[in-house]
Amino acid sequence: MARVELMDYEKALELFEPVIGLEVHVELNTETKMFSPAPNPANEKYHGAEPNTLVSPVCLGLPGSLPVVNGEAVTKSISLGLALGCSIAESSRFARKNYFYPDLAKNYQISQYDEPIAFEGQVEVELSNGRIFEVPIERAHMEEDAGKLTHVGGATGRIQGAEYSLVDYNRAGVPLVEIVTKPIFGAEGDAPELAKAYVSTIRDIAIALGISEARMERGNLRCDANVSLRPRVAPGEPAAKLGIRTETKNVNSFRSIERAVRYEIQRQAAILANGGSITQETRHWHEDTGTTSPGRPKSDADDYRYFPEPDLVPVVPSAELVESLRAALPEAPAARRRRLKADWGFADIEFQGVVNAGLLAEVEATIAAGASPASARKWWTGELLRIANAAGKEPAELVEPAAVAELQQLVDAGTLTDKLARQVLEGMVAGEGSPQQIVDARGLAVVSDDGALIAAIDQALASQPDVLEKIRDGKVQAAGAVIGAVMKAMQGKADAARVRELVLERATAE
Repeated sequence: MARVELMDYEKALELFEPVIGLEVHVELNTETKMFSPAPNPANEKYHGAEPNTLVSPVCLGLPGSLPVVNGEAVTKSISLGLALGCSIAESSRFARKNYFYPDLAKNYQISQYDEPIAFEGQVEVELSNGRIFEVPIERAHMEEDAGKLTHVGGATGRIQGAEYSLVDYNRAGVPLVEIVTKPIFGAEGDAPELAKAYVSTIRDIAIALGISEARMERGNLRCDANVSLRPRVAPGEPAAKLGIRTETKNVNSFRSIERAVRYEIQRQAAILANGGSITQETRHWHEDTGTTSPGRPKSDADDYRYFPEPDLVPVVPSAELVESLRAALPEAPAARRRRLKADWGFADIEFQGVVNAGLLAEVEATIAAGASPASARKWWTGELLRIANAAGKEPAELVEPAAVAELQQLVDAGTLTDKLARQVLEGMVAGEGSPQQIVDARGLAVVSDDGALIAAIDQALASQPDVLEKIRDGKVQAAGAVIGAVMKAMQGKADAARVRELVLERATAE
């Protein structure tokens, strides 16, 4: 791949105003798919099923099969629209979006076009510097997901250079809501962070509503990031027209969303400053290199030949249903964060660290599973974040919150020291089992038998008579050498505080 020229980020902001737009797809965790009775793999119950086992004639586009709307999906879509501050349409209609792709068996997708279920909303997003940004929502519409292609062979896992591709129709027909923002102006240099924070807020909303697993690494939550630049103008002059946008598709981590937006700003600025023009296209994000590459020319709505879906009647929710769902909405993300910060007793910097890492849901779930707020924050923003960054993954991909809580419980019970617990965590990330299973398999439990500790202490004292004399003369700090020798003999499987207590007791015994 040819080297792409990038402009310094601050220089790009001097010359151009970034304008972003975000399209977030939220897979709903209904029992069945959007238009068929097939089990829904976005539901935790069916996650990880063998390819092409969660299908029906509707998913496969077989002749004569007819779609039937999933009422649960409609209800959850309305709840999401309300949580986004949207108006709910008295009547909305499905449409056919026509395009060919191997994982779209019907050669069209059932979506919504000019009559979405929810429209005109806004979401409050807080940035790490305390800035509050109101992101305008244009629409939130219901649709079905496509299947999934796996490209085999080649070095990148993409279609370029692959020997062949395999298609899995399990995901075909999964119900989802696509949330489309209006163009977002005024973010300036905060645009990359705002994109990340917005998607994190959408995830928080989906989890609070209980409508989605919202696992980005599983594709339950995906983001398409639109970026364009327009030239700066002198004060008092009319704003320049919007630049041509690119759409970076299916970015699947918070960190990558921020990096992709920043990269596109720098890439587009370099092209425009050199007299070039931007191609309206989709682009692929490459996590390994931190770059984007061209996908396909971006289609306009007319290219999809939308027309009303003839096999489905309009969706007409009753006013009573909408109001009952409105009354059941959970607290807004901003209010929830303020409450959690107070409940957990975190300082501003501690809480912001959790939020910035996109780990609020994981920390909350770990606390709910029995860990203290301090220990939950320590594991997620410390060891797990470090391991995830080194592996180029999200921390949530590594372990489940309940397992982290179980690990901390072993520390609290004295079964593990912090050092031993980190070794157990490594085993958890490697897939060796639960914390207790790893402790048993690796023999990592703290030695709690005073007899074994006393034997090691007596041996260490006998081999260091000068240290023994110093301790007896009142120089208790000299005990550190004996404690170190005992910890080494115990291979770190001892409670250092208990060892110290026994060392002083044995050294001063007559």
